[in-house]
Amino acid sequence: MKRLASLLVLVLMLALLVPGCASDDGTDGGAVEGDEIMIGAALCQTGIQAPLDEPALRGAQLAVDVLNENGGILGKPVKLVAMDGKSDPVTVGNVAKQLVEDGAAAIIAPSDFDFGGPASREAQNAGIVGISPCASSPLYGSAALGDKQFTMSMWNTTMGAVTAEYAYNEKGWRTVYVITDDFIDYTKSLSRYFIIHFESLGGEVFFEDTYTQGQADVSAQLARIKALPEQPDFIYISSYMPDLALMIRTLRESGVNQPVVGGDAYDDPGLFEALGAEYGSDVYFDTHGFLSDEANDGYSDFAAAYEEKFDAAPDAVWILPGYDVVMLLAEAMEIAGTTDGAEVAKAMEDNTFELLTGTLDWSDAASGHEPNKAAAMVELIGGEPKFLGWVIPDSIPAP
Repeated sequence: MKRLASLLVLVLMLALLVPGCASDDGTDGGAVEGDEIMIGAALCQTGIQAPLDEPALRGAQLAVDVLNENGGILGKPVKLVAMDGKSDPVTVGNVAKQLVEDGAAAIIAPSDFDFGGPASREAQNAGIVGISPCASSPLYGSAALGDKQFTMSMWNTTMGAVTAEYAYNEKGWRTVYVITDDFIDYTKSLSRYFIIHFESLGGEVFFEDTYTQGQADVSAQLARIKALPEQPDFIYISSYMPDLALMIRTLRESGVNQPVVGGDAYDDPGLFEALGAEYGSDVYFDTHGFLSDEANDGYSDFAAAYEEKFDAAPDAVWILPGYDVVMLLAEAMEIAGTTDGAEVAKAMEDNTFELLTGTLDWSDAASGHEPNKAAAMVELIGGEPKFLGWVIPDSIPAP
């Protein structure tokens, strides 16, 4: 995987090899007119989505600084304009529309289909690329949102399959109790694809229970688990903070000590702190990266640049995809030689990108812009995350 410096060299080489389109009078033409290239961020800086989006915004801000220190995009400085989507789909759509009207060449959408979809729809209506750093629903792609819309995340088809194979093949677990938060499409579809794949391997789902975010009461689910004639090998919980921490703590405090497994919503420093050393063990999840050189040999360079800008070490993995999304857009624009939405989307479809969050390539629009990407498998031990490795499942359920 390329180091940070390599990413910068690639961007600069592309800038030399693929200059922006020029008109006869010597000025930039088409979509690269103006003195700067604006990228709009309709991320949620407040509300329930903020633990994912706010760190991503910091990563994006760092990437813009790095780009501008090295010539910008297509020889132009890059400007990042962020407006708070406030974890409200209507607000997200409205701020994305405002960013488009203000001249954004691309839109960064929140890391969830329900929250991010409205931003990508506005980008599609404007004929520009919209991209989410980490939305993992299979709905996040060209089929539902349009031919210029992407997510950098592996879909839940991959995320669910990775943990299913880890539980069945690596741990030898054969039975599971599933709790699905019916909060958003992410939580529902993640459980669905996990169950499909776990059962295809030969595993048995004792029961699929439900939970509603904000309920703050897991007593009914706990009673059903304890009433089972046979206890499951592990518990799969597809939920979100802040209730995710409450759910795991309640199980542990009540003597339910089976391993707990889930997806990328677990990758939250707030969860690690809430569980602590007492409750934060035997927890496994897959996610988008890890804050160490072990996971990516370019991490130290990135971390040093981040600490110089923010006067603190990176504190959440979501910073990495925020950085990657800007660098990827820059690389695609350099390849395309323009910020035109159709040409940038084609460059994204036709190329493979080496990122801090792994190697990524997409299928074409006719196939949904399905992302081909590995997941990082992580274990929580005493409230501290431990990187287990990058994983691509042997097979992936159909979306």
